[in-house]
Amino acid sequence: MKYSLLAIVFAFLVSCSSGSEKDYSVISEKQISEYIKTNKLEAIRSESGLYYVVDEAGEGEKPTSASTVQVAYKGYYLNGEVFDESSDRGISFPLKRVIKGWTEGITYYKEGGKGTLLVPAHLGYGNYDTNGIPGGSVLLFDIHLIAVKE
Repeated sequence: MKYSLLAIVFAFLVSCSSGSEKDYSVISEKQISEYIKTNKLEAIRSESGLYYVVDEAGEGEKPTSASTVQVAYKGYYLNGEVFDESSDRGISFPLKRVIKGWTEGITYYKEGGKGTLLVPAHLGYGNYDTNGIPGGSVLLFDIHLIAVKE
């Protein structure tokens, strides 16, 4: 009985919160397109809506979405405000444990590769404020794929 009540309460909360979800995909697409045009970038759009710029493709191993990688990065908003940055040595993490934009985007580079990921909200943090990043935000990351650790 206790678990049935918890299941009902959970279902109610989920159904109430899902109605307030905002679809940022059209807004993000417009913002990213304007940013690319203004900054004269040669960006590639993936099927998911992620845009990426390859400054250097790299020559080493190419990661998969299941890889563990070492990446140096700078994360910022469309207005240039930096919200996060690693050291030049980067950080290591499994691609399955980061935002969808990273899981997909890092796989477009080989070890040694450098470029920029332009991540629409639905491939970032969606509607939710997370660690000071406002929900609905387009996120940009200058990345350097240092190593694929598998």
